[in-house]
Amino acid sequence: MELRAWVLIWRLVLLQSEFMGGPSGPATSDGSVVSESAVSWAAGARAVLRCQSPRMVWTQDRLHDRQRVVHWDLSGGQAGGPARRLVDMYSAGEQRVYEPRDRGRLLLPPSAFHDGNFSLFIRAVEETDEGLYTCNLHHHYCHLYESLAVRLKVTDDPRAAGAHWDGEKEVLAVERGAPALLTCVNRAHVWTDRHLEEAQQVVHWDRQPPGVPHDRADRLLDLYASGERRAYGPPFLRDRVAVEADAFARGDFSLLIDPLEPADEGTYSCHLHHHYCGLHERRVFHLRVTEPAARPPPGAPGPGAGDPTLTRGRSVINVIVPEGRAHFFQQLGYVLATLLLFILLLITVVLATRQRRRGGYEYSDKKSKSKAKDINMAEFAVASGDQALYRSEDIRLDYKNNILKERAELAHSLPPAKNIDLDKEFRKEYCK
Repeated sequence: MELRAWVLIWRLVLLQSEFMGGPSGPATSDGSVVSESAVSWAAGARAVLRCQSPRMVWTQDRLHDRQRVVHWDLSGGQAGGPARRLVDMYSAGEQRVYEPRDRGRLLLPPSAFHDGNFSLFIRAVEETDEGLYTCNLHHHYCHLYESLAVRLKVTDDPRAAGAHWDGEKEVLAVERGAPALLTCVNRAHVWTDRHLEEAQQVVHWDRQPPGVPHDRADRLLDLYASGERRAYGPPFLRDRVAVEADAFARGDFSLLIDPLEPADEGTYSCHLHHHYCGLHERRVFHLRVTEPAARPPPGAPGPGAGDPTLTRGRSVINVIVPEGRAHFFQQLGYVLATLLLFILLLITVVLATRQRRRGGYEYSDKKSKSKAKDINMAEFAVASGDQALYRSEDIRLDYKNNILKERAELAHSLPPAKNIDLDKEFRKEYCK
């Protein structure tokens, strides 16, 4: 019976397609660019190009390859409730079935981590086995997590048994009491092969001088997890670049350039390759070297030579002295005295302005009165003079005869009043 069951398993595996990706293809040597930044340092400084990745940390497998695990979970059954763990298996070949009723009824291939077949076999399907099954693959060393879902339906009709794809997952209908195979296949080398990790982790730094394309970059350093290091590049730069010795232990592969020179300007690339885990990343840095700060001549005093407090460093110490109540009242007295002085000054200006305006009004009234009086007196004097002149002329007249005297009197006297008869004049006009 068991032999027939395993034969059925392999037949179904051959008929099923590989739902969880097949063998991975070769990775590109360059890898994907995860970051690109422009940095600037002054000539003569110590430049640090940061390149860090926790996935590149190398740790030896002290747990006998228990870093790869597969487990099957069931959710959405007739009983409902959260998902429950059915069975799991580590890459060392250890299987663990959680429910006592499932022991001997749920099986995983012992060679799963060698051929990539993680399918779950159920000897005799029951009504309680219906639900959504999830095949979960975990690689703790490489931080990889993959999963595949399969829905199982239990039926009493043999003609309804079969498998189909609903667009997201496989749906398997099985007759009650018949065996069932839930397919989960992944033949990627990370799940099937266990290479030497120290031979699969490589980090290297490249440099592109200004105007040089990426495919013609110069190799600076090669770092291996085994501890081997290789230095390349021009001689003027080879002795001034370095990476920390414990780079793989901390995942920090930052490049140090000390001291920095103007000829070091260019584009630097940090390549991280973990062939075992399928990690290929590249970080790009555009380095620009600026002029160093001007230094004073040897005999010239420094910027803090005149002030003894600046020779001790750039630190500034702020001392806060608490103020007493007497100091507060003293400051308040200054403020009140200033305010009082300002009020007195303002009152003085207002009084002086009012007094000046009042004096101006009195002066203008007196001036106008005196002017009118002078004018009247002058007119009076002129009139009296004329009268005196006329009287003197009358007195001094020496007429030769009476005719001249009469003419002079007529000239000085008013003409006699003329009587006009309006009725007579009106009759004259009417008769005409």
